[in-house]
Amino acid sequence: MTSRFSRILGIETSCDETAAAVVEDGQAILSNVISSQADFHAQYGGVFPEMASRMHIEAIHPVITQALSDANTTLDDIQAIAVTRGPGLPGSLIVGVNAAKGLALGGSLPLLGISHLEGHLYSLFLVERAAPFPVLCLIVSGGHTELVLMSDHLQYKRLGGTIDDAAGEAFDKVGRMLGLPYPGGPHVEKAAIGGDAAAYPFPRAWLKGTHNFSFSGLKTAVLRELKRQTPSIRPGEEPPPPGLPIADLAASFQSAIVEVLAAKTVNAAREHKAKTIFIAGGVSANKALRDATETHAGDLPVRFPPLNLCADNAAMIAAAAHFRFMAGQRDPLDFDVKPNWKLE
Repeated sequence: MTSRFSRILGIETSCDETAAAVVEDGQAILSNVISSQADFHAQYGGVFPEMASRMHIEAIHPVITQALSDANTTLDDIQAIAVTRGPGLPGSLIVGVNAAKGLALGGSLPLLGISHLEGHLYSLFLVERAAPFPVLCLIVSGGHTELVLMSDHLQYKRLGGTIDDAAGEAFDKVGRMLGLPYPGGPHVEKAAIGGDAAAYPFPRAWLKGTHNFSFSGLKTAVLRELKRQTPSIRPGEEPPPPGLPIADLAASFQSAIVEVLAAKTVNAAREHKAKTIFIAGGVSANKALRDATETHAGDLPVRFPPLNLCADNAAMIAAAAHFRFMAGQRDPLDFDVKPNWKLE
């Protein structure tokens, strides 16, 4: 990789955050603006895709303008435009991609379509430029749970992933069952404080012999327990009655999910002789996951993004784009979104 200068405007609209950022040389964040739709979607208990795309349309221009202003820069000082091409919600992705195409065309700038998953990985390189390879990466978020071996910059091998629910999706669904607000992850984590993680022996799906995950059985076990304790209530559709041991249920669920994530990640790292473990994505903000992974890893270094870079953001897209840009990637203006784009 060359060390030539780059100043890249990144755009991210894969789900329900409209984000733009300016990043210099793949590491210096000059601006990082995020307009979240979480409060709006909370009333539906999850992301309403049609409304997400409409809200992106309303927010995209002000967010980009703010990112350039915060960076004290203009398009004349930008070397390239980078945008999330996928995976994600098709309608949401199209808004960001079309905005990026317009800016690239109007400013005669190179355009790069970037993987949202690759962006999460490069959120670590915003603070860990010199991390030694190979790196074992766990991408864990509302839509993804994947183990990836990174042998060098832009070189990936997918080792495994969830065969059903993503970890963040399981957090959201269980949070809804427990009557907690959306998004479920941070609210389950908060509810678990002071709870007894051993109160309920919820199952762990180890899927031995693979690097895959499964969380649907864990989610179903929580549902069964709730139905046992409140047979007249439909969990997720009606609020739980007073007196339900929410803290113990949340702590037991969280313990089950983070134990599997941590153990399987560290096992994969040791099997493939990784020198470092990266945990990225929205769920990487979970303190129980951070603690469990570091405990399992022992003397193997584990790295997490700073909390402001765990959730979807555009700085990570611009950071990944720096390495793509320096490697010579340039994309045509007629490229399409890839809602199911695989990292490899």
